[in-house]
Amino acid sequence: MTIEFTKLHGLGNDYLFIDTAKYPIADPPELSRAMSHRHLGAGADGIILIEPGRNGADFSMRIFNADGSEAETCGNGIRCFAKYVYERGMTTKTDFVIDTLAGPNRVALTVKDGIVDRVRSNMGKPKFDRAEIPMIGAPGQVKEEAIDIGGTTMHVTCANIGNPHAVFFVDDATKVPLAEIGPKVEHHPAFPKRTNVEFVTVQDRENIVMRIWERGSGITMASGSGSCGSALACMITNRTGRRVNVHLVYGTLTIEWAEDGYVYQEGPATEVYTGTWDVCSNCKI
Repeated sequence: MTIEFTKLHGLGNDYLFIDTAKYPIADPPELSRAMSHRHLGAGADGIILIEPGRNGADFSMRIFNADGSEAETCGNGIRCFAKYVYERGMTTKTDFVIDTLAGPNRVALTVKDGIVDRVRSNMGKPKFDRAEIPMIGAPGQVKEEAIDIGGTTMHVTCANIGNPHAVFFVDDATKVPLAEIGPKVEHHPAFPKRTNVEFVTVQDRENIVMRIWERGSGITMASGSGSCGSALACMITNRTGRRVNVHLVYGTLTIEWAEDGYVYQEGPATEVYTGTWDVCSNCKI
């Protein structure tokens, strides 16, 4: 079977989008491993399936990482999803709801001449209790807690914004050896469901620099939920205010923890190209 897909990215965090109403996918994990391969596939951080809405939502979204694991939510993916469905006439609304494994996510689109310029999305209410991360140990928030990473003591602050985030404050996030430290934290026994890993440098109370190792995908150029998790870690340790610009490799996301308790992220989404994939002959890598 030959399917059509479209590659989009949110500040370099790229996904391959497939409309399952046209192309039902029997084995999403295997397809994601094959298509996401940077050398033998189309190349991406994962695939995202566009599905009919559930639980009263307008659409549903399933996210599969490059290793085939399924993610609960994806901030950059949500913005790209909103752009995809709006620009293809699948909805005329500029304010609608996308359901994810982490729950419903309301998006608000800024549209210029029929093209989605920016998307603001409600990422839900954050969780900070250790059991909700989840992380092994005594109940309570995890704030700058000592943890042994490969024989080195580091200090971690955790948040869950639909998926888990382990945040480390460093002098220069751009110089952290992500490929070395990232997998050690992701697979640390303290995190029974593994975790996303962020390194953050605080510039001032409104600006931070972040680099990420994503659970199931490795080094990525950006992460919407990772930006939320990083900003929240700054907020609960009183390093920033409740509205933060997160500076990533290819641009900036704005994160706000509003007075209503919800976390909002806002940023761009970009379409790259549309292509085809022969599932039968290319499904194994």
